[in-house]
Amino acid sequence: MIDSVNTSQKMVAITFDDGPNPLYTKQVLDIFQEVSGKATFYMIGEQMDKHPDVVKMVVSQGHEIGNHTFTHPMLTKLSSEDCFKEFEQTDLLIQELTGSRPTTFRPPYINYNNETLEMAEKFGYHSIGALNMDALDWEQPGVDHILLKSRNHVSNGSILLFHDGFGDRSQTIEAVRALVFELKEQGYQLVTVSELLMAQSNFR
Repeated sequence: MIDSVNTSQKMVAITFDDGPNPLYTKQVLDIFQEVSGKATFYMIGEQMDKHPDVVKMVVSQGHEIGNHTFTHPMLTKLSSEDCFKEFEQTDLLIQELTGSRPTTFRPPYINYNNETLEMAEKFGYHSIGALNMDALDWEQPGVDHILLKSRNHVSNGSILLFHDGFGDRSQTIEAVRALVFELKEQGYQLVTVSELLMAQSNFR
């Protein structure tokens, strides 16, 4: 699992899980447009099926879409066959809606084992975690908490995790808006996970 990359460049990858969501994903897109930044969206297949227009909007604005399974299960509790289906269904759907294959993957709940990582590798994916798990934005702990904890993990090559799907994400949106503008002022480039991986000192 990759939580950050080793780079001398002032780059951060901000990621969003569990979308697309017609309300919150669009708000994220507006924020990133204001600062000319890019983000990575780990989308659930079921949600993509419901909101294909939002998927296309994300791609048209130059953001990355990664595989986050089809139904958001605990992968470690599934059989190999069911696990494969979760990967494959979403992989095919992303190709269908965007015209290209995803290259990164994030397991739901960051719940994984060796088998999960090996499966991801078979699909040609890099498995992506994040540094700011203590921000707990999915629990709506307050804008200040999300912001403070996420700030603590900002450095060259950081990958940060937020959520644009499932439930009320207004706290996340507010925290991300503040953070993104701070990072821009500090001279950070806001890039996709794949762009960050390419900037890694020893990336192959």
